[in-house]
Amino acid sequence: MKKAIWQILALLVVSAMLITACGTPAPVATEAPVAATEAPVVATEAPVATEAPIEALPQGQELADAYAGMYEGTVVSMAGPFTDADAVKFDDSVKAFEEATGIDIQYEGSKEFEASITIRLDGGDAPDIVDFPQPGLLSTAVKKGQAIDLSTVINPEWLKENYSQSWIDMGTMEGPNGPITAGIWARANGKSIVFYPKAEFDAAGYTVPETWDDLMALTEQIAADGDTPWCIGIESGAATGWAMTDWIEDVMLRTTSLENYDKWVKGELKFNSPEVKKALEYITAIWFNDAYVYGGRKSIPTTFFGDAPAPMFNAPPQCWLHRQGNFITSFFPEGKVAGTDYDFFYLPPIDPQYGKPVLGAGDIYAMFNDRPEVRAVIQYFSTGESVKGWIEAGGAISPHNDSNLDWYKDPVTRKVAEIILNADSFRFDASDLMPGAVGAGTFWKYMTDYVSGSVEEDAALDQIDASWPK
Repeated sequence: MKKAIWQILALLVVSAMLITACGTPAPVATEAPVAATEAPVVATEAPVATEAPIEALPQGQELADAYAGMYEGTVVSMAGPFTDADAVKFDDSVKAFEEATGIDIQYEGSKEFEASITIRLDGGDAPDIVDFPQPGLLSTAVKKGQAIDLSTVINPEWLKENYSQSWIDMGTMEGPNGPITAGIWARANGKSIVFYPKAEFDAAGYTVPETWDDLMALTEQIAADGDTPWCIGIESGAATGWAMTDWIEDVMLRTTSLENYDKWVKGELKFNSPEVKKALEYITAIWFNDAYVYGGRKSIPTTFFGDAPAPMFNAPPQCWLHRQGNFITSFFPEGKVAGTDYDFFYLPPIDPQYGKPVLGAGDIYAMFNDRPEVRAVIQYFSTGESVKGWIEAGGAISPHNDSNLDWYKDPVTRKVAEIILNADSFRFDASDLMPGAVGAGTFWKYMTDYVSGSVEEDAALDQIDASWPK
């Protein structure tokens, strides 16, 4: 009897061990009914599996899923050049999306962005999304196969609907296996404008110039009145010199053809060409005249671009004219009101045959890590809603077709948008389109050296030409 009991117990132990090791109760015949009784439980869970999927939004499925809360608690990292006031405006502009979806967009801005981002990408430390103010810099990453083709992430039909063809064309870049949609445009800037202190300007009896000759006459008049006409500064950390390149681009559009401008961007028209040297003549007539520039020529390379317009708001103004993109209002003293404390005019044309061109720029967002929450964020950035808060705060223009002019509470950005709309031609910032080694490298560096007087014009232009990738 005891032996039988021990045999039964032994069988039970072995059975238990088999169940544990194999994950199946098959060896024990008496457990079959239990398995059978569990079937209805599985059946009752079937309706959950067949729950209707969330309907996709025009931008893509992931954005719809994000608004349904599917990615709550996730983090999407971003890197770019926004710092100080611009960084605050960016963070504020995405708060509503973060609250609606639970996705945390962590933006890391750096004044050394141009120097650091290539190192991060090449080192395998890519942020999820990168904001490039220089498409040429993004183009370099695309050629290396580092960026994700956004036509596989965002509905291409939506992109065609919400962007003009020119923006789509500028976001299409050549990858290792052919052209891809390398990025989408999130913010635009108009650059062909000159700010001035309106109340004092009007009180002095000055008038807005219509031609370049008028502009030079105004410059001479202000100087003759004992004041300094221009506020100019090009210091910007590792990006020092970009403000000088903007002047060259604006004047190139006014002194040569669009075909030549496009050739210049591609490296087919040399820097040390008559066309570029002619543009420099117009610029140096202002920049290298100490009577025309606040602090004189020597101060230009060491004056932070964001501080350059500040003397314009002194009482009385210590300089009167500042050519810069509409974003510069973010650096104006707090409390200054557009239309009252300051206004601006279109940088006048030079040669009538080239009409009234406008130089512009913008921020192109590229994606480097493919996760659902990252897809949702980049899809969101393809909508005007993503920059609505920034537009309302001032300092941004939307390239999205679904944005609304009523969002422009700041008359500056509305007026810039109108200037862009009424332009005879529009071209993107050349240095931003050139290969990164040139546009965000030697072009900045040698123009800074030229302004500082450490290198002659021909030597500076030859150095830039020599740096063009073979």
